[in-house]
Amino acid sequence: MAASLTLQYNPRLKDLPEAERPRERVKAYGPAALSDAELLAVLLRTGRPGENVLRLAQGMLAHFGGLVGLARASFGELCQYGGVGEAKAAQVKAGLELGRRLLVCRPEELPSITSPADVAGLLMSDMEWLEQEQMRVLMLNTRNRVVGAPTVYVGSLHSSVVRVAELFREAIKQNCAAIIVVHNHPSGDPTPSPEDVKVTGQIVAAGRMLDIDVLDHLVIGRRRYVSLKERGLGFG
Repeated sequence: MAASLTLQYNPRLKDLPEAERPRERVKAYGPAALSDAELLAVLLRTGRPGENVLRLAQGMLAHFGGLVGLARASFGELCQYGGVGEAKAAQVKAGLELGRRLLVCRPEELPSITSPADVAGLLMSDMEWLEQEQMRVLMLNTRNRVVGAPTVYVGSLHSSVVRVAELFREAIKQNCAAIIVVHNHPSGDPTPSPEDVKVTGQIVAAGRMLDIDVLDHLVIGRRRYVSLKERGLGFG
């Protein structure tokens, strides 16, 4: 009996449809629509012999244990990964450092939130084209300036999945005065569902117990958004 032969198909990035190339996806949908591997591929720019840049990025993330491991890796450790070298290692380190510096901006440089429109202006371009639901928590200081916006959930969001304590974890660590919850509807229709209202009520109640104001919950759609606070949903 003849042994089966498995062939591994590894197309060059330029052979892929434009809609599947990371740089083109950043342009079309914004960086938030890309996976970690796709964003890393944009930084790396090129792959290595026999492996396109997206496969290289996926391999690096697996090897170093995701973004946290990648950030902790030394310059030398990055260079030792096959196909990376000093130029690619420098690009990765520079990209990670820019992200770190953004998180520690001077308070006067942080965006200020005064209305739901401010929230939508800050996050809509990143979230309106996401293919999966994401929930982010906009963390605010006592002057309503944004100190962070971590993604706390990815996937189908409902009350049996969302752990309310998880939403407040980072806000408690950073001693935030208030939060605004934001999630998207991949369908493009931002109309809040009954489940959205139920989850909002749970979050607002938890905020009262923790002495952290929940100022709003926004649902992002295609070029539209809905403020549950403005509609009186879940904030009774």
